[in-house]
Parts: sequence; C-alpha cells; structure tokens
Amino acid sequence: MQDPHKTASAQEAESAAQSAPPNAAANDPIPAAAPSLEALLEKAETAAQEHRDAWLRAKADADNIRKRAQSDLANAHKYALENFSAELIPVRDSLEAALASPTATADSLRSGVELTLKQLTAAFDKFSIREINPLGEKFDPHKHQSINMAESDAEPNSVVGVLQKGYSLNERILRPALVSIAKPKASA
Repeated sequence: MQDPHKTASAQEAESAAQSAPPNAAANDPIPAAAPSLEALLEKAETAAQEHRDAWLRAKADADNIRKRAQSDLANAHKYALENFSAELIPVRDSLEAALASPTATADSLRSGVELTLKQLTAAFDKFSIREINPLGEKFDPHKHQSINMAESDAEPNSVVGVLQKGYSLNERILRPALVSIAKPKASA
C-alpha cells in the first residue's frame, strides 16, 4: 500500500528499510581499516610502558652521574695535595740524610741545607706558592702583619724590617709577613 502523499523517493527508501533485516547495523562487521578499541588501548599501553622504561633508565643514569660526580669531588678533595706531597718527599729525604750522617761537618751540612732549600723552593714555584718579602715596600695590611714600629729615616708606614717572610698561594695569603714599620723620628 502506497500513500499517495509521499514522493516516489521517500517510498523507495521506506521499502528498502522494510526489506532490510532488523539490527542490520549492529551485525555489520567493523571495517578492516579502523583498528579496534582493544588494539588501540594495547598500543597505547605498550607506548606508555616504553616511555616509562625510558624515563626510569634516564633517571637511573642521572642518579649514577650524580653519584659519580660526588665520588669524583670527594676524591679531588681527598687527593688534592697528592702532587704537592710528592714534591715534598725528596725534601724530607734530604733532611733525613743530613741528620743520619755521623761524620757531617758544618760546611757539608750547610751545603746540604742549601740544596734542600733549593728543592723546597722548586716545589713552591711549581705549585705557585710565592714568598712575601716586603722590605722597603709600603705597609699593606692585607699582606703584612705589623709587629712593632721603629723610628727610621725611611718613609713613614713603610716596611723597615722583616721578622718572618709571608707566603701566598695564587694571590691568596697563606701567611702574612711579620714586619716592623717605620715611624718618623721624634724631634729633639
């Protein structure tokens, strides 16, 4: 039975729908081109696991690098004086040899001490330890420590005597020089 008020195309669509089995859309297989939700989920979980594993490896590498840096720093502090100490050992050997000599004369001891001082000076030079001997220089409180003031014809506040030399390491003062400073002579 056809309704006279419907158009011909509407009637054809209705007859096609009536001839199709019920739930035809539910029974159609999913096209092969679109992956299933389970496959997409499995792929996403695999990618997430790979990213997590890569993150854990990167974290472990960072921890290992940090631990290695701490170990290297601790060793640097622990063995910082190794080279300097190796340079001082021959100086000690020379001093012990001088003391062990039962027939040493004053001249031979003096020449031995001079050679030992040369060894020590060479070690200091190698490691940038510089002597501060400020005789005649203007007093500098950063490099010198005043022990007393002496009347002198020298310019006031200049160093007129060095009681003990000072030493610096790469421009840092290890020990200031102990000095006497000039003061003007009292007028009579």
